[in-house]
Amino acid sequence: MNIKGYIRERFFPHLWCPGCGHGIVLNSLLRAIDQLGMNKNELVMVSGIGCSSRISGYVDFHSLHTLHGRALAFATGVKLSRPELNVIVPMGDGDALAIGGNHFIHACRRNIAMTAIVMNNRIYGMTGGQFSPLSGYGIQATTAPYGNIDHDFDVVQLSMSAGASFVARTTTYHAKEMIDIFKQAILHDGFSVVEVLSQCPTYFGRRNKMGSAADMMESFKNNTTRIGSKAKEENPNLLERGVFVRKDIPEYCAEYDKIIGNAMKGHK
Repeated sequence: MNIKGYIRERFFPHLWCPGCGHGIVLNSLLRAIDQLGMNKNELVMVSGIGCSSRISGYVDFHSLHTLHGRALAFATGVKLSRPELNVIVPMGDGDALAIGGNHFIHACRRNIAMTAIVMNNRIYGMTGGQFSPLSGYGIQATTAPYGNIDHDFDVVQLSMSAGASFVARTTTYHAKEMIDIFKQAILHDGFSVVEVLSQCPTYFGRRNKMGSAADMMESFKNNTTRIGSKAKEENPNLLERGVFVRKDIPEYCAEYDKIIGNAMKGHK
């Protein structure tokens, strides 16, 4: 099967803006799934509301398009009821870390086996360009016309602190690297977080004078580096990419089965 076998072509052309990075994320994700040789029937995608969450409508496997910020809560229910399924949860800034922030940190600490993809374009695109928890200090947005004074979360540090057992970061410029990271995340037996820096030329780029989509992707190339590279030593301001955490700790569904087993023994 090639990646066309995983998409619902009847829903194309997609409704993302020209130059949006989310299509690159979808492409890399489907290539990762194809390279893993995964059957569509063993995959479930759960998303909430937002530009990023439209992905669930374009994939031709089991999908749930749910409430804003509640994607991880729905995904937890799916995984607990059908632990044999591979659950993938694409989210944007708000779904993951604003209205969905509480679900996010608790999913990290529980270590339930699913893959959370945080598509970080630093803006609320679908609702008009409002600033988000990932926008950053000093940026311009429709709700911050004189500059944003909120500091942003670091998705990687937050995920690590909350206990996620697999944490990685990549960008839409590094599409091949993204494929490899997605494969590792999906195969990991625990809660995987992959942050993908994704460009929004329509609202974020235009308002913050960052140029075209190609210019924004070029900035991902120039302002990031692999973990532990010499470039980071020379320029500490570079943002690191790669796999930051990979821990082998008890997975939630497996531990829950043990609880059920112990309870059943007590009733005999």
